Amino acid sequence: MSALPLPALADKHSSYRRLILRKQLLLVALVALLLFSLVLDLAIGPANYGLGEVVQALLAPDSVRLQARVVMWDIRLPVALMAIAVGAALSVAGAQMQTILNNPLASPFTLGISAAASFGAALGLAFGVKLLPVAVDYLVPANAFAMAMLTAWLIHMLSLRRGVTAETIVLLGIALVFSFNALLALVQYFASEQAVAAVVFWTMGSLTKATWPKLGLTCLVIAITLPIFARRAWALTALRLGDDKAASFGVNVQRLRLETMVLVSLLAAIPVAFVGTIGFIGLVGPHIARMLIGEDQRFFLPASVLSGALLLSLSSVVSKSLVDGAIFPIGVITSLIGIPFFIALILGQTRRSW
Repeated sequence: MSALPLPALADKHSSYRRLILRKQLLLVALVALLLFSLVLDLAIGPANYGLGEVVQALLAPDSVRLQARVVMWDIRLPVALMAIAVGAALSVAGAQMQTILNNPLASPFTLGISAAASFGAALGLAFGVKLLPVAVDYLVPANAFAMAMLTAWLIHMLSLRRGVTAETIVLLGIALVFSFNALLALVQYFASEQAVAAVVFWTMGSLTKATWPKLGLTCLVIAITLPIFARRAWALTALRLGDDKAASFGVNVQRLRLETMVLVSLLAAIPVAFVGTIGFIGLVGPHIARMLIGEDQRFFLPASVLSGALLLSLSSVVSKSLVDGAIFPIGVITSLIGIPFFIALILGQTRRSW
């Protein structure tokens, strides 16, 4: 086969550079939208502030009124940043689940990890059951984390069985969702009225109990996992071509899946343990990133981070904008956004199978 002439090579190189520049500009645009959403989230609430005053309070706190400074830094900023961190973590978890399982419907929500966390939290809220030896203040998030990690481990162990396909794993996840929802209903049946109210509120998902320590721990998990995924970017991109193709490139597929599942479990379990069940961010965020950027993990990974963070930040804005003085549970808002998208994905998969 003869080599391409120099003009053809130059055209290909120029096209590639334009493609890379387009992806970089899209990432910059997502960052700009996320910053705007953050400022908007800080401005909206029971007491509304102007966007200029919010920016001034962030950049020069001493130059604004004491009330505005306290509201921004002590009340709203942890919640707004928690929305960004949780959205980023869940979106990356969903993106890498879809990558290693090669299934567009995979996410922490659809595989039962979120439902498991809800059941673990309900055990602590209703009966004071302690699954991990921790302080009473962290009983609920510790239970949620333990159940989420246990479920992720179960999914991984079953995925290693001979003949188990990605479709089987997704069906298993759906079965786990129904199982944990049934167990959750059983807990509510035997719990007191006060405990039932607490469980229902927790399972709806809420950012209102976000604190700086919880935000710090969530950001720490993101800071640990993202560099590892970035180093595995080439291998994860190759995995989308199929196990055999990735193995022919020298990728240890089984080890890569195990490492990714452990990291994904951390990313999914920690945020859910702190803010409750927030569905569909891990499903919708990666698909938005994929439509904008493509499968190249060098750009798909940061795009997933930004898409998920932007979605949950905007959901936080919507939750405070529907009714004056009221804040709707964030999990309800994300479900209302995600359900139509989920249906569209299923219909798309059905059309392709025909």
